[in-house]
Amino acid sequence: MIKIKNEEEIKLIRKACEVTKLTLEMLKKEIKPGVTTKHLDKLAYDFILSKGCKPAFKGLYGFPGTICASVNEEVVHGIPSDRVLEEGDIISIDTGAVYHGYYSDAARTFPVGKIDSDKKRLIDITEKSFFEGVKNIKAGSYVGDISSSVQKFVEKNGYSIVRELTGHGVGKELHEDPSIPNFGVKGSGARLNKNMVLAVEPMVNMGNRNVVFMPDGWTCKTLDGKPSCHYENTILITENGIEILTL
Repeated sequence: MIKIKNEEEIKLIRKACEVTKLTLEMLKKEIKPGVTTKHLDKLAYDFILSKGCKPAFKGLYGFPGTICASVNEEVVHGIPSDRVLEEGDIISIDTGAVYHGYYSDAARTFPVGKIDSDKKRLIDITEKSFFEGVKNIKAGSYVGDISSSVQKFVEKNGYSIVRELTGHGVGKELHEDPSIPNFGVKGSGARLNKNMVLAVEPMVNMGNRNVVFMPDGWTCKTLDGKPSCHYENTILITENGIEILTL
């Protein structure tokens, strides 16, 4: 069931989203060659607590980290570890905060030192695909309007969309209805109403769209070993458009 949020709930979600935004901004400054993903996870954990929130991911469904740290061909849900980041890597960091029982969710893909032009373009197109997806969205639009716009933009630029994982509603739970695929048909799916809160999150592969899930039960990688990017924001549907709460 899709839950419409009241003004008090939106206020709490807004606070959680602000902390998630600040967490990602802080981590961006710490990402460099020689740093471990576990170190970044600890920084995020301490930072979120310092802002009066709880980490949204830690312990959720058994996930061990505060952040999902997915490097290069890892699409999403990479577990923080002693892995050392190297010059030329890219890392997708997905994280969230909980404030008084309400969740937020956002992701960015960052370069580690200097990266090649192919990886830079992949990051750029993935981010732009999010904005293409939501640019004409308002109350009365459909989930499929987002899905279709993301897919068309990504494929027009020569990349592929991951289909096994989707965006979602956000509220008292991290994952609420509706699911928001990054592919689909305009005018299809759930109708969007004022005060719905959604996480829209394109996952874009440099090669083909096929993925494989690792034995750890979490990490999703590209089947062909080519890089993947992830970009996500929590948004609020309004009468006349959207508000991006994690920017």
